[in-house]
Amino acid sequence: MASYKLATYQSAQGPRAGLVVGEQIFDAAELTGQFSYVSVLDILNDWRKAHGVLADASAKGTNGKGLPLASTKLRAPVLWPSAIYCAGANYSDHMLEMARAHNSEPEPDPHSVGLKPWHFIKASRTLADPDSKVTLPPASKEVDWEAELTAVIGRQAKDVSLESALDYVAGYTVANDLSARDLMRLPPVRPTSPFFSDWVGQKCFDGACPLGPWIVPASDIGDPQNLGIKLWVNEVIKQDSNTGKMIFNLAEQISHLSSRLTLYPGDLVLSGTPSGVGAARKEFLKPGDVVKVWVESVGTLTNTCE
Repeated sequence: MASYKLATYQSAQGPRAGLVVGEQIFDAAELTGQFSYVSVLDILNDWRKAHGVLADASAKGTNGKGLPLASTKLRAPVLWPSAIYCAGANYSDHMLEMARAHNSEPEPDPHSVGLKPWHFIKASRTLADPDSKVTLPPASKEVDWEAELTAVIGRQAKDVSLESALDYVAGYTVANDLSARDLMRLPPVRPTSPFFSDWVGQKCFDGACPLGPWIVPASDIGDPQNLGIKLWVNEVIKQDSNTGKMIFNLAEQISHLSSRLTLYPGDLVLSGTPSGVGAARKEFLKPGDVVKVWVESVGTLTNTCE
């Protein structure tokens, strides 16, 4: 089976599922002859069969109907997932940097005190396309970057075991969990109040979830817990880590999420961010900044702030 990447590209008829093979992109429905494969969600809903069909079709590939990848507009690879789950405080190096920033003692390993993974939700329509401009929210002066490896669910998952959790992943993509840090707090509400935190304000402004540029099938990724992950702002490296530093690995996250609710094909699990965020540096994004996120074996996601 040949290697391919699954993407959404903008055609004259609107967004369509595409297969990236080398430096070309092919319409997935046309290349495979499966004319129901119009969108990436259509494909993910048939993932058990579709992965083999796509791999076989990509091996043939050069049928003269490909488009040059460099001049094709890519959209966020999944339009639109039913849910975007984001892991909070999930890298050991990030936990240490935030403890230093707040002059506090580092928290113990959550496993040692019986804690489970925890997630918040970003609205599906906060997705931003690769190479697009993201408008910084006028209400915030502290928009931060967060590089994240993202798992794309390929099978309906409910109460799945830790051992089988990764079998429900169709593939992996790259996300930037943009966060308006100063919109998280609600002064003059007391910090001890249960109403102090505004997760929607911090995490759900328009364009708050750049995603892409494509999905790499899980079968092409050896170990999702051993991938380099980096982020640059204006070519200056800010984050440089490895997914092995996750506190709760992806299998733990997916198993736990599925114990609470059903995961569906196309759902996204953003697995947390490593050290090097702007909040720890007292640096934040401004108009004109170019943010580039790279995950080893997956790809590079670039966006410009405005």
